[in-house]
Amino acid sequence: MRTKTNSGSVVLKAAAIVLGACLTIIGMTSASGDLVTILKLAGAEGGFVSFAKTLDKLPPWYNTALALAGLLLIGGILNGVESRGRNHSALNSKLIRRPVQRMFLLFLAPTFAAFCIGFLYPFVRGIFLSFCRFKTTSKWTWVGFDNYINAFQDSTFVHAFWYTALFALVSLLLINVLSFAVAYALTRGIKGTNIFRTVFFMPNLIGGIVLGYIWAMIFDGILLRYGTSILLKTEYGFWGLQILMAWQQIGYMMIIYIAGLQAVPEDILEAARIDGASSWQTLWKVTIPNVMPSITICTFLTLTNSFKLFDQNLALTGGLPSVIQNGAKVNVTELLALNIYSTYNINKKYHGVAQTKAVIFFLLVAVLALIQQAATRKKEVEQ
Repeated sequence: MRTKTNSGSVVLKAAAIVLGACLTIIGMTSASGDLVTILKLAGAEGGFVSFAKTLDKLPPWYNTALALAGLLLIGGILNGVESRGRNHSALNSKLIRRPVQRMFLLFLAPTFAAFCIGFLYPFVRGIFLSFCRFKTTSKWTWVGFDNYINAFQDSTFVHAFWYTALFALVSLLLINVLSFAVAYALTRGIKGTNIFRTVFFMPNLIGGIVLGYIWAMIFDGILLRYGTSILLKTEYGFWGLQILMAWQQIGYMMIIYIAGLQAVPEDILEAARIDGASSWQTLWKVTIPNVMPSITICTFLTLTNSFKLFDQNLALTGGLPSVIQNGAKVNVTELLALNIYSTYNINKKYHGVAQTKAVIFFLLVAVLALIQQAATRKKEVEQ
């Protein structure tokens, strides 16, 4: 009898979760006017479409309340399952946790709603719009994979991809080598260590746009003496971006490396010195293997930041100089993020292509980050 009761309870909870999910989706999509479109794409007719049109005509706060009700329903069921599954062995512990459990939804629901509305829904909708031609997000035409074909046939996008890959590779090596060297020097007990740490970290607190304009003035102030500018040669723009990126990121990575170096057991270093290992051997055979977790974090951050670089690129070079390739104007120092931005602002006809490039960009960064994480974590296990 108890088994049947438990089975019925599980079914009711599952049904409540499904109902909550439906309410959330209906509320979010009807609030943006997309529910009718989605139902038509799914092949729905008659009463479903009429019901969706009725929801679309309601004031926006009705739909928002519907979505929040769905989230609260899901959260309430999950909270009930979690609370029943816990082992309340001590009465005092149970009495202490009970008020917290009752307030669980109050704290979770706003955050979860903000996550769904501000991140999850725009992300899913962005993937959908990559298969459409649109001028505004509410007026679109389904074109299938045409946007993806146009994106890969765009010479500016292909150039930006390879240019970004080269830029990320160089910055990955440059920033991590220099930041590790600075961190290693500052953990050797030199005087004024705290001051140096502060000075190296401060550039990370300055916004990318501000840094871009500052360094543009610095570079042009030097190069104009020789009758040139950072916007006139590809090499100047490339290394200018590298210097700017390194100057901003080295301090942040340095802090992570310092934490890793300070965590290396002193007895291991002492044993290496007793065994006659030189400073160089100790560094390569003892120190670096023990700071591999820090290296994993720093290489991940450097790689993703290099691929996502936008505001510094826009402020420093704006993608210039330009050349003509296959009849198309190509901005030589334009990275992927800036290329997506430029594509979106060319013409309203290219909004779908720009959204497609953004999806490809996300997949690229995600795959590279996962590969990098797997490679460096494997080193951690081996060491």
